[in-house]
Amino acid sequence: MMPSLQTRNGQGKIGCVLWLLVLVVFFTACWKIIPVKIKTAELYDFMEEQAQRATRSSSEAVKKNVLARAKDLDLPVGPKDVTVQRRGGRVIITARYSIPIEFPGYTYVIEIDHVINRPVFAI
Repeated sequence: MMPSLQTRNGQGKIGCVLWLLVLVVFFTACWKIIPVKIKTAELYDFMEEQAQRATRSSSEAVKKNVLARAKDLDLPVGPKDVTVQRRGGRVIITARYSIPIEFPGYTYVIEIDHVINRPVFAI
């Protein structure tokens, strides 16, 4: 026996709406999170560059450069979040900070912990 048209009409509409809702949430999350991840990766790359050039700069100058770059990238990094240490021929640059991302009715916090540990070569 073939199902009537009445029983087939409307089937799957809830599933379609739910999938559409999932897609909207997914793309909204990507739209907000991916730019933040790109900025944090740019800061990490900059910190690596600073560690490579640490022989020519003081620890305070390196810290100042990292903070200036973070400000340029609109990342919430303050002076207490960045440390630069020199130990036994190595430079260690650390940046620990949190980035809150606002969603309707929810705040997602990304915890960032960048640590660069490089040898300092005398030129």
